[in-house]
Amino acid sequence: MKRMFSMLLVIHVTLCFMHTVLGFDGSWKYAHATFYGGSDASGTMGGACGYGNLYTYGYGTNTVALSTALFNDGASCGQCYILVCDYDNDQEWCLPGTSVTVTATNYCPPNWDIPSDAGGWCNPPREHFDMAQPAFQQIGITKAGIIPVWYRRVSCAKKGNIRLTLNGFSYFNLVLVWNVGGPGSISAMWVQGANTGLIQMTRNWGANWQCNSYLNGQPLSFLILNSDWQTIYFPYVVNNGWIFGQTYEGYANFY
Repeated sequence: MKRMFSMLLVIHVTLCFMHTVLGFDGSWKYAHATFYGGSDASGTMGGACGYGNLYTYGYGTNTVALSTALFNDGASCGQCYILVCDYDNDQEWCLPGTSVTVTATNYCPPNWDIPSDAGGWCNPPREHFDMAQPAFQQIGITKAGIIPVWYRRVSCAKKGNIRLTLNGFSYFNLVLVWNVGGPGSISAMWVQGANTGLIQMTRNWGANWQCNSYLNGQPLSFLILNSDWQTIYFPYVVNNGWIFGQTYEGYANFY
């Protein structure tokens, strides 16, 4: 136990130092935005990040699917962006003086059959936001189809603590991490059973992390590293009576 806490202290100190160097700078960048999912955003449910019902998981309709250049193979899931329509360059379709903050919950795949400047909006290397329609309507007029935007990363404001949903089966533990505040996205994760040391998990897809150890019947602890190089540790956050399909709330969140 003493050795484990010593290792955690080393990880925490190292990553806190890295955080001061590698945190996102929040600078404004230029891109374009389209919309999908219908006026009620029902078509945005599910998605490549694995959050499922976005109402149930607290993401609502202010969500977005990211192009390949932004999605980063799922590493950007949960990140938050503020978007402003470029009214100076498109006064016909932009709503002046407006902005919207969206959370990345899905992937906008490329369409190689269409040129990137004529419908293949999510083709690399374009940075593109395919927004839920209700979010798009807060900054632009849908008749436009596509609008120019300025965007930047922002901190995600969440209610309550980080949630962990346990899925999978014996020897295949799949953990969905959601309601993540601060940077919103997870870069690395470890699990520890009562009978094991810290086991590093790997990203399976989107916001789902996996390990192939047998953890049934053990209380579980989790060490989480976010994409802004901050760590949080949840000792024995999952009791030994857990079953697959249950969701547990951590003791804190990132800010």
